Amino acid sequence: MRVLVTGGAGFIGSALVRHLIADSEHEVLNFDKLTYAGTLTTVEAVSDSPRYRFVQGDIGDAELVAKTLAGFRPDVITHLAAESHVDRSIDGPGAFIQTNIVGTFTLLDAARTYWSGLDEDARARFRFHHISTDEVYGSLGDEGLFTEDTPYDPRSPYSASKAGSDHLVSAWGHTYGLPVVVTNCSNNYGPYHFPEKLIPLMIVKALAGETLPVYGRGANVRDWLYVEDHVRALRAVFERGAPGRSYNVGGNNEKTNLSVVETICTILDDLRPRADGESYTKQIGFVADRPGHDARYAIDASRIRHELGWEPAETFETGIAKTVRWYLDNEAWWRAIVDERQADQRRGLAA
Repeated sequence: MRVLVTGGAGFIGSALVRHLIADSEHEVLNFDKLTYAGTLTTVEAVSDSPRYRFVQGDIGDAELVAKTLAGFRPDVITHLAAESHVDRSIDGPGAFIQTNIVGTFTLLDAARTYWSGLDEDARARFRFHHISTDEVYGSLGDEGLFTEDTPYDPRSPYSASKAGSDHLVSAWGHTYGLPVVVTNCSNNYGPYHFPEKLIPLMIVKALAGETLPVYGRGANVRDWLYVEDHVRALRAVFERGAPGRSYNVGGNNEKTNLSVVETICTILDDLRPRADGESYTKQIGFVADRPGHDARYAIDASRIRHELGWEPAETFETGIAKTVRWYLDNEAWWRAIVDERQADQRRGLAA
């Protein structure tokens, strides 16, 4: 198939691009604006493939999107282009509304026009796959899991913008018959993660000898999903998922933020010991919490397991060990990003 990946130079998008070129026969067009969090270094390993091409563009540019669809003629659009950092959404929500809601509308409108012009077989094969987050469901207490039937209750500008885009995609399916599928995933981690996010940020700051800033008391719980497991799930959904269906994707790895940071410290103690012989846990410090910080997320991924046969291959323990080692082995990649883009600066205090 021909797969158009929006946001294919970002963290999850680039992992999907690399996976599709390495492990499938699909042709891939990477459509990315290359904002602060996007870099083509994430797809260098596959950029010479004859099945890969790149277009720099904004999903909000209706003319370019239409031209790209007409030229590439995708069988699948996997929509990953989004502003994604909660802290940045607190400081500047406008960009999240523009990209995540208005941009998704523009892409849907162009996709509908393109799909309407296909022959009957191609229309039946086509999928618009929207990739979203578990944050749209709000905050859990100590018990329970998010399912595909959990009511939406977003609490941050980021999650509200993603909830809005989810509803737009669903509406285009119901109203216009566009064959849509939606996935809502838990927290991803792994190689090429932009170092403003928790796990790479802790690695970067630990190696720099800086304080490891844990929000509040570090008690907030997230379900962690290794990014390569996630992209296998995405492929399963757009290849075999039913139109109009949504699928939750989670790693079944609930951890408090503090325990995640402590695990990273333990691995670094083994792989890159501090010169003074002390543990990196000595660098942990508690800082002002994020405004409206959701207490707990946890995913019930039984639907995608039962219907599509997907299972995560990595536990948190195996995945985090691979991740820390990758950052140690690829310092040149993240060091340039930290230096050029101030990725390690605190944001989202709503001062």
